Amino acid sequence: MHTQRTLLIATAAFALVATVGASFAYVAGRGFAGDAKVAHLHLTSDAVPAGARVATFAAGCFWCTESDFDKVDGVLSTTSGFIGGTTENPTYKSVTGGNTGHVEAVRIVYDPKKVSYKKLLSVYWRNVDFLDNGGQFCDRGSSYAPAIFTHSAQQLAAARSSKKTIQTKFDKPVVVPIREATRFTAAEAYHQNFYKKNPFHYYRYRVGCGRDARLKALWRGKPKS
Repeated sequence: MHTQRTLLIATAAFALVATVGASFAYVAGRGFAGDAKVAHLHLTSDAVPAGARVATFAAGCFWCTESDFDKVDGVLSTTSGFIGGTTENPTYKSVTGGNTGHVEAVRIVYDPKKVSYKKLLSVYWRNVDFLDNGGQFCDRGSSYAPAIFTHSAQQLAAARSSKKTIQTKFDKPVVVPIREATRFTAAEAYHQNFYKKNPFHYYRYRVGCGRDARLKALWRGKPKS
């Protein structure tokens, strides 16, 4: 009986260690050993409900950007992925390796009757370090660089106007480029809604990366509008 109980405890402990180990398999740069085994979701305009619109923003870690925009009323969905590169079917590993030209970004499907593109831009500027084009927060390199990807002439005009407004509030140059949206490739499935599926790891990463502390310091003493 003692031997059987010991075996059961050991088995349970092994299972717990395996589970925790999987949860903490992410290392610096948020990589994961199973990247290559996860299928991609290729989302196009066909996936957009009638009457909805698409916005695409890059602000470093897409886990965080997804979380920030999911809080906005009128946002129907957010998808973490990659945009701006030339390599077909990019993976997290290839993009963060710096060889594809892509950046991490979030594709937002929204209801323009409930939230305007101007409002989404306002949310974006409050959740990106627009003075830093070498990465974002603790994540460095071109794949984490910020950018606004526009899907229409109207979005382009709104993005340019909002950037000018932000620049009037800061002495240093706002370095976020405004680019035409190209093909967007969704990231691996485990990246989607990561902050919901792995809240502890997400929180630890976000705090450790200094994202919120930097944003607070960036906007200290500045008007909210």
